[in-house]
Amino acid sequence: MSQSNNKENIEVWEDLVRIKDLVISLVICSGTSLGGYLIAPADREPLIFGLVGAVTGFIISSIIIRPKRTFHYTEEE
Repeated sequence: MSQSNNKENIEVWEDLVRIKDLVISLVICSGTSLGGYLIAPADREPLIFGLVGAVTGFIISSIIIRPKRTFHYTEEE
């Protein structure tokens, strides 16, 4: 891996992640979670709306940010 690539990536759970993609996904998921929590009606449980917002943010992030990993299979003898 080149030196410039090391500055753009950080290690999260033993996987390399681009800092820009991580920040974008954190902003999206935080915004949708907080938005769901804040729009919850007073007579309902706001945690459920926050969880639905988090799942929605995850789906949006997975559509916007494409994986950069490639797999190469080798045959074993």
